[in-house]
Amino acid sequence: MSGERSGGVPSVGAFDITVLAMAKGPCLVLLCSGKRKSGKDYVTDRLRDRLGPDVCAILRLSGPLKEQYAKDHGLDFQRLLDPSEYKEKYRSDMIRWGEEKRNEDPGFFCRIIVDGASQPIWIVSDTRRRSDVDWFRSSYGELTQTVRVQASEATRRLRGWAFTPGIDDAESECGLDHGMSFDWTITNDGDSEVLNDQLDTLVDFIKLKLTQWEHAS
Repeated sequence: MSGERSGGVPSVGAFDITVLAMAKGPCLVLLCSGKRKSGKDYVTDRLRDRLGPDVCAILRLSGPLKEQYAKDHGLDFQRLLDPSEYKEKYRSDMIRWGEEKRNEDPGFFCRIIVDGASQPIWIVSDTRRRSDVDWFRSSYGELTQTVRVQASEATRRLRGWAFTPGIDDAESECGLDHGMSFDWTITNDGDSEVLNDQLDTLVDFIKLKLTQWEHAS
């Protein structure tokens, strides 16, 4: 072992760890979920910042979905990625279209996002459906951990959330509300100290798994 990565993660070097990850597959797969405006993107970005981009990849199921939807419907893909009125205009129909694709092939979008991922830690930042969880568990077994980011409705409203029929009661928002036992629950109600304490615990777990993975190589 030689040195440390940013955030104190033991390192065998960025190139070496990429080679290891491509040869062995991921060390850990974190499936992150949460309601709209719970701050799940903020939490996953914070985790990547602590681990470093050579160690941690953020994979978004909505990326290939939006790209293919934009191609099929003649829309601006980049604008569908922004938190804008443009995206909100098409959100409901995009959800319907995505459900049709998943019904045809539950692993369709999952396979796309993992293709070519070279870091040992994968964070899927927008896990929304039981079929997504089932696919990753089937493919990666005990390497898969579920992370739920939660915030109160009052906090979410302060962040701009308002209940929208056809969106907030759709499977894309409610698919993991029942029948799921999460490995990790992160409360993100705006208290930075509370959030940091929770992230510290999760990062310590990730570092332990990463060290074991590197030694096992």
